[in-house]
Amino acid sequence: MYRVAGSHLRSLKRHGSSRLASTSVVKQSSGGLFGWLLGGKSNELPPLNVPLPGITVPQPLPDFVEPAKTKITTLPNGIKIASETSPGAAASVGLYIDCGSIYETPESSGVSHLLERMAFKSTTNRSHLRLVREIEAIGGNVSASASREQMCYTYDAFKSYVPEMVEVLIDSVRNPAFFDWEVKEQLEKIKSEIAEMSGDPQGLILEALHSSGYSGALAKPLVAPASALHRLNSSILEEFIAENYTAPRMVLAGLGVDHDELLSIAEPLLTDLPGVKRLEEPKSVYVGGDYRCQADSSKTHVSLAFEVPGGWSEEKTAVTTTILQMLMGGGSSFSAGGPGKGMHSKLYLRILNNYQQIESFYAFGSIYNHTGLFGIHATTSPDFVSKAVDLAAGELLEVATPGKVTQEQLDRAKQATKSAVLMNLESRTIASEDIGRQILTYGERKPIESFLKDLEEVTLNDISSVAKKIISSPLTMASWGDVIHVPSYESVSRKFHSK
Repeated sequence: MYRVAGSHLRSLKRHGSSRLASTSVVKQSSGGLFGWLLGGKSNELPPLNVPLPGITVPQPLPDFVEPAKTKITTLPNGIKIASETSPGAAASVGLYIDCGSIYETPESSGVSHLLERMAFKSTTNRSHLRLVREIEAIGGNVSASASREQMCYTYDAFKSYVPEMVEVLIDSVRNPAFFDWEVKEQLEKIKSEIAEMSGDPQGLILEALHSSGYSGALAKPLVAPASALHRLNSSILEEFIAENYTAPRMVLAGLGVDHDELLSIAEPLLTDLPGVKRLEEPKSVYVGGDYRCQADSSKTHVSLAFEVPGGWSEEKTAVTTTILQMLMGGGSSFSAGGPGKGMHSKLYLRILNNYQQIESFYAFGSIYNHTGLFGIHATTSPDFVSKAVDLAAGELLEVATPGKVTQEQLDRAKQATKSAVLMNLESRTIASEDIGRQILTYGERKPIESFLKDLEEVTLNDISSVAKKIISSPLTMASWGDVIHVPSYESVSRKFHSK
């Protein structure tokens, strides 16, 4: 920017040196702006490269600003408090817990979904109305989300309100009242959500891939089963929290806050949390399987998926799988972006551009601590579904074949992955969540430079070898809609395991 401004100044000086030569104070002319435009007498202006009297020009920003470091403090009971500064005026604080649907029992099935709905309701210290009023008074924003392995509670507001944010956040998580009428109200809303899920085949199929592809913890549903809703009550919620919301399994993470300030506010509110020994994570075994749901629909949705071995614990495999997903890409057959607006992925070019019968076709991935799923989802008409399955199988086999992915395709996928990650981390909430989730998974927050370095080191051989390892695992299929013409599980599995 500075070089452009300097060049513009030199051009003005060459072509209008007489007008810019004076350094005297501006004098008013009777002609004004219109007089100058019409050839009348102009104001005498100082040169643009001479500072005005009494004005101090600030120093330009340095070419490199060192990124903030994540600071972590572990309290005696085991809870970790982490923070990172940022130059903005707002802050994000979150409480992240190593607890999700994988820790549910048959008696508590669906409790994670209900806890997500019960977040920031009445506590033993505040009514729900008072809590809402306090959040509104400072212009804050709260949210909660449940996943299979972790629970997240977040609060965003201006930095000056960090003490209020932390106190309300901790009170909401630690001291929920779980009034019977509030629990019943949220259970009714969950029933409505379940009824509306028939309009979300992708979500239903993702749940089906887990229930049929895994044996053990990851096979448990994230969405509360309708059959379990009558059992859920305040007592089950209280028991689940008492057992799982313990100090060694919790991280308080903040972005845009001073670490010493966060520590001084949070420590008195968290030191009495029980520091019991951390439970061992429930086991999950990938087995593969087939799920089919006949529904009244003019479309057929089908997914082919395989295991990502190691999950996030195998960092190189996870990073390579992330790039592989971006490389394959895909999406909907209709895009407002139009041709040439970034639709360069393999599935766009090879499938969506050539087969008008396919409504959507994309690669997806769900990676967990020690395992994961990777595959292709297709939406098409029932009479074309068999061909769509063949195309999906062919694309997965192709990326696992050395020489079928070019260096240009890999470089583009790397840049797209890098861009997506860096742009996401510009969000305070996402960056705060990244801090909390990484500490829960790795015990530390790895710098972004580490991820970018691993990303750049991925080679064509890594892509083909990881893809080959993925599709060598048992196949998991899930389909929804008019599934009569979906090929049999055995016929599709033989395409990958013919030997």
